[in-house]
Amino acid sequence: MINVVLADDHVLVRDGIKALLEDQTGITVIDEASNGKEAIEVIAKNKPHVLIVDIRMPEMNGIEVVAEINKIYNDVKTLVLSMHDSEEYVVKSIQAGADGYLLKGASKEEFLKAVNKVAAGGKYFTGDVSSIIMSNFVNGNTNKALESKKEAKELPFKLTKREKQILTLVLDLKNNKDIAEELQISKRTTEVHRFNLMKKLNAKNLQELTSKANEYQLV
Repeated sequence: MINVVLADDHVLVRDGIKALLEDQTGITVIDEASNGKEAIEVIAKNKPHVLIVDIRMPEMNGIEVVAEINKIYNDVKTLVLSMHDSEEYVVKSIQAGADGYLLKGASKEEFLKAVNKVAAGGKYFTGDVSSIIMSNFVNGNTNKALESKKEAKELPFKLTKREKQILTLVLDLKNNKDIAEELQISKRTTEVHRFNLMKKLNAKNLQELTSKANEYQLV
């Protein structure tokens, strides 16, 4: 039986992953955490086989959690589950000691394959850059991999401080109501800022917005 702990600040995401995993024979979710510090506490209490952790979380981010877990509980395997496919995030995850890195848009089959492979002591890194990154990692050249990543494109526009705040919250999958409450502004104002963001970045949906944010290294 593979015992799993989920760490993600979105309840719906955790519920979806839990339902998927517990539908499989031999995998059980024994506990959950909604932020980085809570994840450390849950790991200390449960000592799971695998921690599935998001990068963007309150208190401590996922990469910081992975690094801390590897210092204290190096027998716990860590799988980073993120919506970001930038080489920098993947390399930083490897440097922290992550055993795997998977995108949230992955198929059910790939997700289960990653969990099982990591639990068995293997490594699983998704995306076109995985082979390059793993090659650098095996040769001890992860810093070189970071230095050789493409330079960010020059911004053809300027984002206001408020737009940057809202961009971060949108990429954290927060809705307009939650963003308005967190920033103490009206929902209508939030909608206007979000519309302006999409227009400036020439994005039609969240996936394109995420891609453009990574392209210009805004996150």
